[in-house]
Amino acid sequence: MPGRCTAVVCGSTARTTSTATAADERVEHDSCCCIAAVVRCSVSSRQPHARHAPRPSAPLARRIVVIIAASRSAYRHRSSSRAVHEFSDMGRSLALWTKTLSFPSRNSPNKSSKHSITTSINTSSCTIFAPATTPTKDNITPASTPDVSDCEKDKDIMGSVVYCIHHKEGCKWSDQLRRLKGHLQTCKYDALPCTNHCGAQIARILMDDHVRYTCIERVIKCEYCNGEMKGEAAGEEHSRTCPVEPIHCEAKCGVKIPRRMLAKHKVTECSKRLLPCRHCGRQFVADTINSHTTSCPRFPLTCPNRCEIVTVAREDLEHHIKHACHSMLTSCSFKDVGCRFKSLRGKQMDTHMEEASQQHLTLMCSMVTKQQQQIVSMKKVINNLAVNQSGTLIWKISDVLEKLEEGRHKLCGDGLELISSPFYTSQFGYKLQASVFLNGNGSGENTHVSVYIKILPGEFDALLKWSFSHSVAFTLFDQSEKPCNIVESFVPDPSWENFQRPSTQPDSLGFGFPKFVSHETLLKKRQFIKDDTIFLRIKVDPSKIVAV
Repeated sequence: MPGRCTAVVCGSTARTTSTATAADERVEHDSCCCIAAVVRCSVSSRQPHARHAPRPSAPLARRIVVIIAASRSAYRHRSSSRAVHEFSDMGRSLALWTKTLSFPSRNSPNKSSKHSITTSINTSSCTIFAPATTPTKDNITPASTPDVSDCEKDKDIMGSVVYCIHHKEGCKWSDQLRRLKGHLQTCKYDALPCTNHCGAQIARILMDDHVRYTCIERVIKCEYCNGEMKGEAAGEEHSRTCPVEPIHCEAKCGVKIPRRMLAKHKVTECSKRLLPCRHCGRQFVADTINSHTTSCPRFPLTCPNRCEIVTVAREDLEHHIKHACHSMLTSCSFKDVGCRFKSLRGKQMDTHMEEASQQHLTLMCSMVTKQQQQIVSMKKVINNLAVNQSGTLIWKISDVLEKLEEGRHKLCGDGLELISSPFYTSQFGYKLQASVFLNGNGSGENTHVSVYIKILPGEFDALLKWSFSHSVAFTLFDQSEKPCNIVESFVPDPSWENFQRPSTQPDSLGFGFPKFVSHETLLKKRQFIKDDTIFLRIKVDPSKIVAV
């Protein structure tokens, strides 16, 4: 990959001289392989991939190889145990360094260096292994002073300029490699275990906010009772039971009250608590109990007459005043017929009832007479309201055949006369009445049906013009599907007595048609009779007036 340099020392470099023992060779070989596996310089990850990015220099890769070689040389002159510890320390240092190391562009290793060797070993999973052979007197070699040139190369590597391992998080630190460890002791982006021992790894810069606000093991202080609880669970549990926390009354009275006082509030202070009425026993909300008192049926009231009974229930007061109060002036039981006597309940009223019996009887008779007159007057009004005032009368005559037969057998008089209800030509017009002889009258007796109309005394006759001058038409309805009605009409003659203002005598004469329709036509032709019923219309036309 362009810009990426990985330096590895092959296992063959771990060969020892002929004087080294087999155990020494294994120790040297294992240590060198471990160091070689963790040495990797990732240059490309620290620099942007530019087309003309500067190539990394080769000296750094060579320095890594040199320092490993120097370590091997030092190993040959030291005891096995000491060499193992030194290799282990160096391996850990190189692992920490190379795993997160970022080089400035001027010190980046050269990818094209002939000394660079590519490998696929992942340093993040590298582990330093201890030698398999335990040091003994036979395999311990005398220690010797390391070569000065190796120390200078080691010093040169540790003096390389690197970035902080947290530079992606925002740390701007950049200095020599040897100072990286000291910087990490104070780097505000370095992760530390939470001081509350919640198990979280938090950056030093975020530790204060974490401990104060988000740590599940933080100390929570109740804002109401100032009590302190450790951990979110304890804080939530306390928030549900804090005795000082103000909460709304469950009855929705609008009051916020500390939790410890809520029980007492519900019983003694809440305006929405249920209270029994001490008079009727029904349950009411506390803020409406006073309004209930003004209408409570069992609320005690004093008698307005101040009798010997001190209080009476509201629903019993009326009965008390009418029937039981001895201080109440009572009227005679015949007051509706006119008796105006009043006295207290007792012997005085009983005496009046005995002495005024004749007077009461006279008043009763007078009232009956007056009521009869009212009944007659009301009947008259009702009849007037029921009178037709349209000028047209539709007359339904039922049981025609029976009435026709009855007229034939009637021996006295002029036969059986059927009389209609009266009607008016208009609201304030003439009052008229029709009559029918089913068996005929006069010249039409026993052969024809005779129809007549007569003028009755009306309420507005004094305001009308006389004589009567409106045309009158009689119509017998054909009740078949294609009707062919029989119509006869006449125009009054002003000189005739029949059309003058009527007198109050009931035998005033009428005018009409004695041969209106023959019995043969009525009974056999068409369908004038249906369901033993005929319909006769009498119509007064006010537009047709005879000129005088």
